[in-house]
Amino acid sequence: MNDLTLDELAEELAEFAEPERGGSRSPRDERVIAGFEEIQRFVDAQGRAPLHGEDRDIFERLYAVRLDRLRALVDCRALLAPLDRQALLTDEVTAPPPEETIDDDELMAELAGADSSEHITTLRHVRTSADKRAAEEIAQRKVCEDFEKFQPLFEQVKRELKSGVRKTLPFKALDEIRLSEIQSGEFFIVGGQVAYIAESGEEIRTQYERKDSRLRVIYDNATESDVLQRSFQRALHRDESARLVTNPSAGPLFGDEPEADDLASGTIYVLRSKSDNPTVVANQEILHKIGVTGGSVERRVDNARLDPTFLLADVEIVATYKLSNINRTRLENVIHRIFDPVRLNIEIKDRFGLPVVPREWFLVPLFIIDEAVTRIKDGTITEYTYDPASASLKRNIR
Repeated sequence: MNDLTLDELAEELAEFAEPERGGSRSPRDERVIAGFEEIQRFVDAQGRAPLHGEDRDIFERLYAVRLDRLRALVDCRALLAPLDRQALLTDEVTAPPPEETIDDDELMAELAGADSSEHITTLRHVRTSADKRAAEEIAQRKVCEDFEKFQPLFEQVKRELKSGVRKTLPFKALDEIRLSEIQSGEFFIVGGQVAYIAESGEEIRTQYERKDSRLRVIYDNATESDVLQRSFQRALHRDESARLVTNPSAGPLFGDEPEADDLASGTIYVLRSKSDNPTVVANQEILHKIGVTGGSVERRVDNARLDPTFLLADVEIVATYKLSNINRTRLENVIHRIFDPVRLNIEIKDRFGLPVVPREWFLVPLFIIDEAVTRIKDGTITEYTYDPASASLKRNIR
């Protein structure tokens, strides 16, 4: 038998190769599909494709840029065509307008960085072979089987970015990405996805006696990867759009140094409405308004029946908490962040017949409010999330 070259041998063996399984997809394809499905869910909810524009919600703008990128990539269009039930890929490719930037004070601040052409949603995980080598360093992703445990955390991060409790920082603004910052419980944005460090293994030593550890990283598209800490660090360095998501911090709610928005003394008050609105009546025992005042609570609620903020009805004061040297804005941000998942969604008409949506009413038991105030005072509240299903404050997964 004559010697065969590698190419000839490959051709000979190709006849006997096992047929490719039609149902299998690469991790890269799975991520592209997951990103497209997020856009489809937006279209299902809104009845239209996402649009660009500074007046649009930040997530709509993210989806709009992502959709433009998918339309521009031939291989992505081919992959997604059978799934395109809304004909999203048949439209002409429209690049984002030059002014499409995201301000620090907007929701998910500065996700795209200073250069709007390097938007976070340009699907940086859809890469050339050179980029794929870098991606391989953070391991192959797989489906996260227990994603339902982590989904509430990603939703909470989005709410906290929107309210300003969290912010994002570009790594180019930092001296370096330190390993000490890549620990369990931290959030990052890398490769167009929000990444959560769910677990950090025991410290190991590399062959060059460098410290490292194995991480379990969960992504907001329901995938995960098993990755070395230093590999994840390199991935952050190489992704120009990568960002650090700051930890929720209300700042010093109770401190020694007064600030511009501080009150010398004040009160957190909890009210119960006497409204005859059917929604209010049906939730009478757990529906509470939580607010902060620097004066008398009684005086604050004197004219409740004339104020849409109080549902145009008299109220009952059910609890008060005296505080000193409070930063009102920070305190309200913390309270709203904690109970945002159970904020009452109700629209009433004011005295002039105009629609009003009160924002400080929450469907939460009084004993939970009491516990939350205690944790605000001792500074541990950022370690907890309110779980409506069990009506309890649960410690965040670390």
